Amino acid sequence: MATYPRLMPDEPRMFTADVVRTERISPSFQRVTIASAELAEFDWRGLDHWFRLFFPLAPDAGLRLPEVKGRLWWKSYLAIPDEQRPHCSNYTVAGYRRVGDHAELDIDVVLHWHEGRLSGVAAWSVAALPGSPVGILDQGVLFDPPRDTSDYLLVADESGLPAVRGILRDLPADAVGTAIIEVPARDDVHEVEAPSGVTVRWVPREESGDLVGAGALRALRTVEVAGEASYAFVVGESGLATEGRRTLHRAGLPKDRITFSGFWKA
Repeated sequence: MATYPRLMPDEPRMFTADVVRTERISPSFQRVTIASAELAEFDWRGLDHWFRLFFPLAPDAGLRLPEVKGRLWWKSYLAIPDEQRPHCSNYTVAGYRRVGDHAELDIDVVLHWHEGRLSGVAAWSVAALPGSPVGILDQGVLFDPPRDTSDYLLVADESGLPAVRGILRDLPADAVGTAIIEVPARDDVHEVEAPSGVTVRWVPREESGDLVGAGALRALRTVEVAGEASYAFVVGESGLATEGRRTLHRAGLPKDRITFSGFWKA
């Protein structure tokens, strides 16, 4: 039987929208902003609220979306003919604003280059024109600290940056802890809104030449886990997520107080 995150909606809703603008916000990130009247009904919960993003594989292909029944959509997605099946990826809401009778939603896309070229969502994020159609399937929130949490430990690479940034913004004002954020380049580092009791440590990878996640894991191993009432959130490249969880469990943190998720695999 499939298991679902506790905070995932029982009846996820599919929303349609159009691209309104796209801009480079740092060397490794492109921000795509979408908008529609439907999005004004999106039940944004802040934190690391995430969704499944659908867009046509070709600019003139039109957008054909899967039928959603409860939490079921995958079989319907696969039933769409190859030439009409949209691309699907998971993303975190990077920003959400209601504007009059519609709403805007920001999507921060990591620009992974391979042999000098962009592909997949990265290529789409740069080339998307205003009016390009998209669909987003609401998936709720993954961040789920126990009520007795004493302190927080957040760890992510660039793919998890929007999630950690949203969590830092929405933590209680008196929260304490540490956030470790690995990014490809020094110029990807930026100011984030966070409680004064949470230390934010940036790890630019270009300065070390490390593989993805190695710098974040090295920084994590220097953090002392406060106790069994701590809560950790570790996301990003698959190796970072799984090894981060092992590191924290070895340090004494119970597995049920660690949320981890591999967003991608190097």
